[in-house]
Amino acid sequence: MQCTLVDLKSVDWAALDTFEDRTVFQTREWLSFIAESQNATPIVAELSEDGKRVGYFSGLVFSKMGVRVLGSSFPGWTTPYIGFNLVPGASRASALAAVEQFAWQTLKCLHMEVSDPYFTVEDGQELGFACQFYTSYRTDLTKSEDELFNSMDSACRRCVRKAEKSGVLIEEAHDAGFAAEYYEQLKDVFAKQGLVPTYKLERVRALVKHLAPTGRILLLRARDPEGKCIATGIFPGFNKIAEFWGNASFRSSQAFRPNEAIQWYVMRHWKRRGVEVYDWGGEGTYKEKYGCTVHKVPWFTKSRYQFVSKLRDEAKEMFARKQRLLGWLHGDPAAV
Repeated sequence: MQCTLVDLKSVDWAALDTFEDRTVFQTREWLSFIAESQNATPIVAELSEDGKRVGYFSGLVFSKMGVRVLGSSFPGWTTPYIGFNLVPGASRASALAAVEQFAWQTLKCLHMEVSDPYFTVEDGQELGFACQFYTSYRTDLTKSEDELFNSMDSACRRCVRKAEKSGVLIEEAHDAGFAAEYYEQLKDVFAKQGLVPTYKLERVRALVKHLAPTGRILLLRARDPEGKCIATGIFPGFNKIAEFWGNASFRSSQAFRPNEAIQWYVMRHWKRRGVEVYDWGGEGTYKEKYGCTVHKVPWFTKSRYQFVSKLRDEAKEMFARKQRLLGWLHGDPAAV
């Protein structure tokens, strides 16, 4: 399989969006969001085999600690996977092999990371890639609404009913003030753990700016009986998969159970639009009460030289230490 860079000005985005395996994270608007928030350059490459086009690869190139990197996706991007769009029957292992050579020879990168929701572990390991996992939960939205509701544990169902009886109202947001409202609540969520958010308000604003006009993102508010916003959530979706990107609420109002009410709204919203899978956006055992099941997506990494892999791991640990320190400075000393 061969990999050829496509001029971004000539990309037929509408044609790419027709691929059956297309996700919201591969769309033009999402790549633009990452480019803005991470100071990265989007790339689209065409994949061909025996003279025939078999698909595309999407990613971004950036520099980290002086090292040129190809990410599709990369830790810290709040984007769990990007990867490939391939015609039925095309091999993702062959596509990954082609992109590896493309990364080293054409893009002149020294490190690459690729996560694709349709990868198998063997796709990368046979090529010498290190394999980690994006671990999340998934809900099958092809089930009926009754089946989805009854799949939740009894306590979760009671929370949804309590929110409704208490007068909690879930509304879709379309105004410019949503990002700041969400972020204030997010800070309260992290403060509970003695931490600070892993991203800044500007990232939320960039996400809303790029995605809201497309209709491929659901922004929600939960209001208490007096009309106060007590919880918010951000849920992008496209084609077969909807995503849980972020959910936040004020601790002082959690007795109204707004988060459970929001999630129930999300599942019904995307189901009615033909989405088949709701991805719960990562680990967290509290999500199990919604009746979802564990799902793992392979995340392959490889460096052209061994020292680059060590730099990557050190940078990841430095970020974790920084978050613990900031949490201590802003609140709970026990967090360090």
